[in-house]
Amino acid sequence: MNITLVCDVLGEENNGTTVTTMNLARSMRAKGHVVNILCADQDKKGNDGYFVCPNRSFGPFNGYVRHVGVTLAKPVESIVRKAIDEADVVHCMLPFALTKTAVRICNEIGKPVTAGFHCQAENFSAYVCMKNLMPLNNFVYRLYHKKVFGKVDCVHYPSQFIRDLFERKTSLTKGVVISNGVAEHFVPGNTEKPDDVKDKFVIVSTGRYAREKCQDVLIKAVGKSKYRDNIRLILAGKGILDHKFARIAKRYGVDAQLAFFSRESMRNILSYADLYVHTAVAELEGIAVLEAAHMGNAIVVADSDRAAPKDLARDERNLFKTGNAKDLAKRIDYWIEHPDEREECAKYYATHSSIEFASDCMDKMEEMFIRVIEEKKRAQEIYIGEEVSNEG
Repeated sequence: MNITLVCDVLGEENNGTTVTTMNLARSMRAKGHVVNILCADQDKKGNDGYFVCPNRSFGPFNGYVRHVGVTLAKPVESIVRKAIDEADVVHCMLPFALTKTAVRICNEIGKPVTAGFHCQAENFSAYVCMKNLMPLNNFVYRLYHKKVFGKVDCVHYPSQFIRDLFERKTSLTKGVVISNGVAEHFVPGNTEKPDDVKDKFVIVSTGRYAREKCQDVLIKAVGKSKYRDNIRLILAGKGILDHKFARIAKRYGVDAQLAFFSRESMRNILSYADLYVHTAVAELEGIAVLEAAHMGNAIVVADSDRAAPKDLARDERNLFKTGNAKDLAKRIDYWIEHPDEREECAKYYATHSSIEFASDCMDKMEEMFIRVIEEKKRAQEIYIGEEVSNEG
């Protein structure tokens, strides 16, 4: 197959969508397929396999856009058409302007087109400090459906949770649920704690430093813990709130490490961590939680009805009230005080059957592409046959 991936926001592999895009590209190429990427990353100009549109200008807001680490594409129709011209199927990663243009053109020329659901409404509304304004979130979902997901041949949902949520807010779609999957090297291990945390209770949380991820709640919870002085908090990620989080940690007297880690480093950290905590109010799949669980970590997650990880909780010990640092502190203290139960919980998650490896998920993505191409071809043959019949 010849596959074109459309990604309005690409950049470095330090966020879920970019990691997913590049993993998909590498996997499909390893299977012998040709993969091209349509994006707005100016540093990719002239590189094989890339078609690059210019960046969109937001006038006086350009400084803010750069600050939040987002570079959006300004679609140029000639570039988009060139990128998808030889493709057997076009797969879009984000429901923004570049994708909308690609979907429109694909529909015009009868090109098979699919779209992955990788952006919750809250990922947008949180940037304007309105993540809990439900009318705005519902409007964003309806807009997603009208412009993209209601116009493609198949929607790829990374979780049943996000499919149910989106279709509840809009209407039924032609879709398939395929996890992004856990990397094969994220398997249980017995890495010894480094000397600087050998006598510490290590809590880990992974994710982009963003408002909807709510890492500030975790910092405050550790600060409220009875065992604060014996805890090392590792916030693995990167984002615009790093200085804010550092100030909160200092104010609450929390031993916090804020840094971006390589995948191999994360595997090592998770292999010696004592507890994994996920605080996001919105999360469409939560691969970071799945990786931690599969590595054999006891987990605590927010009970948000807008976040998929809550479905991983075995019981109330694995849940805390969303946004409530005091309640989270109680959960943290419980797991510190009950090491035997924590070990049993960790063993349960390490063998949880619902966790899928990325390679298996990529096989399913390949099957989705093949099926969509075949279905589109059959539909076109039927249409041509009916046209000929009508003319006769």
